[in-house]
Amino acid sequence: MSVLSGKKIILGISGGIAAYKTAALVRLFIKAGAQVQVIMTPAAKDFITPLTLSTLSKNPVHSSFYNEDEDNAVWNNHVELALWADLLVIAPATAGTLSKMASGNCDNLLIATYLSAKCPVYFAPAMDLDMYKHPSTLATFNALKQFGNTIIAAESGELASGLSGEGRMAEPENIISFLTTDLERQLPLKGKKILITAGPTYESIDPVRFIGNHSSGKMGFDIATCAAEKGAEVILVTGPTHLQVENDGIQLIRVVSAQQMYEACHNHYDQVDVAIAAAAVADYRPKNIAVHKIKKATENMTIELEKTVDILASLGALKKQQFLIGFALETQNEIEHAKQKIEKKNLDLIVLNSLQDEGAGFGKPTNKITFIDKSFAVEPMELKSKEAVAIDIINKIIAHYA
Repeated sequence: MSVLSGKKIILGISGGIAAYKTAALVRLFIKAGAQVQVIMTPAAKDFITPLTLSTLSKNPVHSSFYNEDEDNAVWNNHVELALWADLLVIAPATAGTLSKMASGNCDNLLIATYLSAKCPVYFAPAMDLDMYKHPSTLATFNALKQFGNTIIAAESGELASGLSGEGRMAEPENIISFLTTDLERQLPLKGKKILITAGPTYESIDPVRFIGNHSSGKMGFDIATCAAEKGAEVILVTGPTHLQVENDGIQLIRVVSAQQMYEACHNHYDQVDVAIAAAAVADYRPKNIAVHKIKKATENMTIELEKTVDILASLGALKKQQFLIGFALETQNEIEHAKQKIEKKNLDLIVLNSLQDEGAGFGKPTNKITFIDKSFAVEPMELKSKEAVAIDIINKIIAHYA
């Protein structure tokens, strides 16, 4: 999944011949999963039609503060547009538009939106080679960089004037690559490797029956997705569940039993920075597994159980640099039992769930948790969606490495 997925992008187009490339750029943004709104300067419409860009972006194209052709004209609110955006990309950025950006000469909707923007701003210059090297242009570049804007440098090649040299707008594919690399570099968990367990485990009784629980795995999958979106490389070890992953930053390992989950975790544990044990691992398993299906022969049946391996405790015993997070699902004396688990299993943080809280527990879209750290600081949270809880958990990891 691209880092651009879900991003709200305003593409600002100014009046240069390179504007024809913006059709391909819009398509690439959409393909990456972004939402796009286009703002054109009046001159840009001489090089590419608003209809083309509207069709590709699936949004109306804005080029003035209001539509002069409509009797009941609606104001195109530049402040709302600016606040909507996660990114503002101006491509092509002509010498005239760049000069207005630097000086604050606000005479069109694009510049007004730029001056109102609170999001990161990227600009891709496009002009002839002498204009690109002119001292006034270089001064404009420096001024915009000081404002915190990011330049997507022009490329060398054949120019509209017939000359060949620097000043050609970066190709759409290269603009996408630049944005992706720059955004990934800024992600707070970039370079971190996180191991996450999720779902239930099934412990076989015979070839068709098992001991299990009602865990759906959603909490662990949501944590994995959030961690990957923040730049982490994620190893997700999951018990039986119908859930799938869509983010390329998640390596999915499917297991069935507690022993298989134990082995998968230990295969990767020494390589990770963080481990989050969100799985609902079976505490016991049948001591003997029948080779064939057990026939219904008597009114009662006794199954002898033995303890499964304690995955979280085993990770705690081996902990070196890892930040280790466990989960606790309790029904009584919740805080005290959770604190005991922190000490016993050498945890840095525990996420406590109580079945006494409405909206928490297995098979629900929401969760209500309490954070307890290794200093026994208790932080209760409100009832939230599991996606929101995942963000809270990942934010604890980000704070740890801040």
